Amino acid sequence: QVQLVESGGGLVQAGGSLRLSCAASGRTFSNYGMGWFRQAPGKERLFVAYISWSGGSTYYADSVKGRFTISRDNAKKTMYLQMNSLLPEDTAVYYCAAGLNYIAYRRSTVDYWGQGTQVTVSS
Repeated sequence: QVQLVESGGGLVQAGGSLRLSCAASGRTFSNYGMGWFRQAPGKERLFVAYISWSGGSTYYADSVKGRFTISRDNAKKTMYLQMNSLLPEDTAVYYCAAGLNYIAYRRSTVDYWGQGTQVTVSS
């Protein structure tokens, strides 16, 4: 069993930066692929970024490529999302995701979800 808790969301002006964290419980954190999804009001939950269990592979949605960076520290059981050059369209609730067989945008392969953290970018 893995529990995920996100933090770091907030209100920022366009062009600003935020760093999200996802703290995980459970002894097998390092075995899980992990990622971030986001959901804007009235819209579906969309893939943002993915990182493999070792951190050796990453994958990004085209909309955030070059602006967001995903990373993880297995010793601290924590995953991060550094978000730079934020745009109003990045406004959403951001969810942490994890799974033994989870890969990138494939929501069906996610085993665990966090509760979400709100990111609001003002213009």
